[in-house]
Amino acid sequence: MTMDEKTRGDFPILDRIVNDHRLVYLDSAASSQRPRTVMEAMSQYYATSHANVHRSIHTLGEEATALYEAARDRVQRFIGAGAREEVVLTRGTTDGLNLVADALGRTLRAGDEILITDMEHHSNIVPWQMAARDRGVTIRSIPVRRDGALDLDAFERQLGPRTRVLAFAHVSNVLGTINPVAHLCARARRVGAVTVVDGAQAAPHLTLDMSALGCDFYVFSSHKMLGPTGIGVLWGRLRALEALEPTRGGGEMIKEVWIDHARWNDLPWRFEPGTPPIAEAVGLTAAIEYLEKLGMERVTEHERALARQAVEVLGAIPGVTVYGPPAGVDRGAVVSFSVDGLHPHDVAALLDQVGVAVRAGHHCAQPLMRSLGITGTARASFSVYSSHEDVSILAHALASLRTQL
Repeated sequence: MTMDEKTRGDFPILDRIVNDHRLVYLDSAASSQRPRTVMEAMSQYYATSHANVHRSIHTLGEEATALYEAARDRVQRFIGAGAREEVVLTRGTTDGLNLVADALGRTLRAGDEILITDMEHHSNIVPWQMAARDRGVTIRSIPVRRDGALDLDAFERQLGPRTRVLAFAHVSNVLGTINPVAHLCARARRVGAVTVVDGAQAAPHLTLDMSALGCDFYVFSSHKMLGPTGIGVLWGRLRALEALEPTRGGGEMIKEVWIDHARWNDLPWRFEPGTPPIAEAVGLTAAIEYLEKLGMERVTEHERALARQAVEVLGAIPGVTVYGPPAGVDRGAVVSFSVDGLHPHDVAALLDQVGVAVRAGHHCAQPLMRSLGITGTARASFSVYSSHEDVSILAHALASLRTQL
């Protein structure tokens, strides 16, 4: 039994009929669908154990706190973190990147440099612009080669004694490029730069081991990995987290408060002010359990096979251009493409008429689009419920579009 055959029945939304066609959902990179177990876990929490966390000694408060903190423990194991104190629960990837950029920005001085890449999502560009603003800090960017890989020679030339931060995506949300995280982080460490990795497109699809990656910070979102929206993870190496000052104040992130000063709470709670997303943490636990039951190695194998198929069959259609690593090179679970004579939005709208859901536009990666010389692409992306038949339906629909032009 293939993975999609095993999982498809767990996702009720995939039974939908869209425009008289079976739904073919190929937009999982934007947000994946959720299995019943995730929705049931959250409903069960609301029905039986809802209360605020860390604040009450009554039964419901203790149950809610245990469920919330269990999510932290589950994340720790899932990503190979060394300690639970290294796992900060955030509102998502964007929130985690802003948290780190704001905190690190307060340590930057005139003449310092932040190094990013041309393939970054806006969430890993704009927070650094804000951190650099009015501080005399320069942002530099590593170019992308024609084959979708980072230009590592340019990286070596740009990395230097003024580099204070290296921030980059583990997997490109447009090209599917899998960047050499361990190599980049090792080189940055030699010049004393802090490394921040956007794992939004990696955590749902790859086996993670923070010690092997060698970065200082790693962020990702629940909603791209079968979990609920509104919660994500910031992992930080213990020393790196301890070196950061909180940038957001309120309840729970303090030990003691006076009128004119306060003393921060221990890690990780000093970075989690206010009432956290408790039900969402329960859902995140259920999502991780679902993925672990499937086995992340099998998940990776299944999705890479779909990406390889998509690159090959879409690239064979006249007038269709596929972007990113060529056939035969491993990539993440996304394949971006364009159709001659059609705007990406028109491609997506026409595909929707036959029940195929893809993303279209600049994918919050306008600098990358400019470097490619285009305004946008259509993008198919896969998850555990995606099938080879889904890819074939997409290819047939695109071929039909070409014949209608």
